[in-house]
Amino acid sequence: MSSALAALAFAPGLAIGSFLNVVAARVPLKRSLVHPGPECMACSAPIAWYDNIPVVSYFVLRGKCRNCGEKIGLVYPVVELISAVLIVACLLEFGLTFEGAIAAFFCCVLVAISAVDIAHRIVPDRIVLPATAIVLVAQTIRDPSPEWILAAFGAALFLFLAVLVYPAGMGMGDVKLALLMGAALGKLVSVALLVAMVSSLVPAVYLLARHGRAARKMGIPFAPFLALGSIVALFFGEPLLDAYLGLLAP
Repeated sequence: MSSALAALAFAPGLAIGSFLNVVAARVPLKRSLVHPGPECMACSAPIAWYDNIPVVSYFVLRGKCRNCGEKIGLVYPVVELISAVLIVACLLEFGLTFEGAIAAFFCCVLVAISAVDIAHRIVPDRIVLPATAIVLVAQTIRDPSPEWILAAFGAALFLFLAVLVYPAGMGMGDVKLALLMGAALGKLVSVALLVAMVSSLVPAVYLLARHGRAARKMGIPFAPFLALGSIVALFFGEPLLDAYLGLLAP
């Protein structure tokens, strides 16, 4: 796909990111995604269309609600921008194909789950389980193979064992997210898990250095690291896996 055509997907990607913000804000509260319409989460005042333009409105309003002045988290424009960039990247990498659609959907789910985990320290079943079913069915239709379901349960089992060994480090929500990762990535989920584990060491080491033993009681949302690993595996997994296996070869 040409860069110009992929760039046309950026604006719709921002709009999808705006919807993902609604998902991340309302699903943990078990609220409808449709009714009421856009409103301030603090004062419930309706948000006019001109205050709901992705990214632009945030900076026009200086990150505050027009009605009550409550601060709007920076996570909102960040989610919109990351969503748009990932959707464009999927189009560039996979084109206008079924595979590209699955990849874009997977990335959007990862963004929503990461936003929820950062804010609430949970991975909602209402997002991850339906998404896993959709991705597993779609991947099996696209490429009929036991790889997808085996990778899904293999990744989930790996993290489940990790939870048993160190329950303070992650939870069952992360195990369910691993199920989705395996369904989407197949054998490349091993790359995703490795990247997630290694990248999560950075804040862990920082907290340990700053707070000492007290850092053991400080939770770190793990879903964003699993999402980061998944994105790396999605776009660079094949060469990374080949390079790793090459190191193991005699």
